Amino acid sequence: MDLPSTLEQKRLLLLTSFEATKTKEARNKLGQFATPPALARAIIKQAISFLPPETQIRFLEPGFGTGAFYSALLETVPHTRIAAATGFEIDKAYGACQIWSDLNLSLHLEDFTKASPSLDKPEKFNLILCNPPYVRHHHLENDTKKRLQSKTAEVSGMELSGLAGLYGHFLGLSHPWLSEDGIGAWLIPSEFMDVNYGKAIKDYLLSRVTLLQVHRFDPNDVQFDDALVSSAVLFLKNGAPPKNHQVTFTFGSSLATPRLEKRVSVEALRTEPKWTRFPALDAKILTDCPLSSFFTIKRGIATGDNKFFTLSSDVIAQRGLPLECFRPILPSPRYLKTDIIEAHPDGTPILENGLYVLNCRLPESLLRERYPSLWAYLEEGKEQEVHNRYLCQHRTPWYAQEQRLPTPFICTYLGRSDSQSGRPFRFILNHSKAIASNVYLLLYPNPAVSKLLEQKPALLTAVWEALNAICPNALLEEGRVYGGGLHKMEPRELGNVSALTIRDLLINEEREMPKFYSSPNQDPEITQLRLALG
Repeated sequence: MDLPSTLEQKRLLLLTSFEATKTKEARNKLGQFATPPALARAIIKQAISFLPPETQIRFLEPGFGTGAFYSALLETVPHTRIAAATGFEIDKAYGACQIWSDLNLSLHLEDFTKASPSLDKPEKFNLILCNPPYVRHHHLENDTKKRLQSKTAEVSGMELSGLAGLYGHFLGLSHPWLSEDGIGAWLIPSEFMDVNYGKAIKDYLLSRVTLLQVHRFDPNDVQFDDALVSSAVLFLKNGAPPKNHQVTFTFGSSLATPRLEKRVSVEALRTEPKWTRFPALDAKILTDCPLSSFFTIKRGIATGDNKFFTLSSDVIAQRGLPLECFRPILPSPRYLKTDIIEAHPDGTPILENGLYVLNCRLPESLLRERYPSLWAYLEEGKEQEVHNRYLCQHRTPWYAQEQRLPTPFICTYLGRSDSQSGRPFRFILNHSKAIASNVYLLLYPNPAVSKLLEQKPALLTAVWEALNAICPNALLEEGRVYGGGLHKMEPRELGNVSALTIRDLLINEEREMPKFYSSPNQDPEITQLRLALG
């Protein structure tokens, strides 16, 4: 058995031993998702293909772990071609291994984000590969986040927002370590392609370096057994992109043999907000009639603790809680068996298990006097530390809930493209006064559409049917996708979906409105609608 194979076996044994010492939750918090060996080898081979043949390699792995990429490098090129190899690893349980001690590897057991690169050109690296720690922004202390933002902007020009994860900072902070024309390969979550904070990363990839290839793995084929993220690999060269440069986008379960491939110009990428369109689709042609032309779209309420703040009518009655301090709320989509919510005369939804969410802003002193049973229930919440949850800490009083008006049109927030109905997202027609939690999106008709719906109440069903007639692919293209094929839609993304089905319906209905509505002085809302419809 040759040396690289022997070392790889030792590395895998070390990795197994390490993972046994930490819970899945602990590794998730630290962003420790080990690179599968086959994937590490595929990335190494592709990265080296961008270097001139026989180039002496100066290798850097900023998030070394047990050395998946270094091991793959040893298996891929002759040792004589590796002029230098350096790794950084903050977790000493990883870095304490001695399996690399006899090789030409400089392993630093320290935080890469605090290290300083050499200013000497010969000391820089022409091959940087990294699967950076996937630490979400809310797991970063404020002081750490500010330090990272400042340093990342200073060395790379990448001004990341506070919502960016640690992997974005690793990418930016590696910039001064990479030699001119050096190659970087980054295995990171594909979410940066679609989210707002990803714009800074995309600007860097299009301006400060030459983006060579973006490979996005099929979300239904999760690369990491213990992470529900959809992954991508970026290959870049240190240097401004040449004129008329095109980036190769590939897609599929295999980096070596992708299922789809397309070359996309830098100019098109600068204006395209969702890079996950590629390579399956062409650059999007912006519609002049999105859903936001007719609806204001908001997330449902985030209670801070659904189990505590959302109660069934039976529990409210059993505990003697005042029903007037609650308001009806829809159950989770998995428990909502109908897409049309009918209502009792008082506006409460006709559902098997009616749910209510706390709706009280009285100060505790007054609440204790007026509603002692509810005050006692909230005291139980304090014993359970509910009041110390993040959202509760930022509310006054801590049990106050967001305010949302009911709306007839509601859309699910999460969905799957392989659902039995063939539709990843459900549009629900709500005839009740129930609001919804943040697993739903609420579509509020704008004043003009509301006016039309007042004049023609039967139009509610027609609008709901038109929403359901929107092509599923149009919804998927605007949303974002996670590992395992889970799709998510944010309010702005839903607002960008083409609303031609709605427009055509409203045009036909508007034409039947009485002629006196054509005067702005008579009805400005209908005039506004006519302007929107063109």
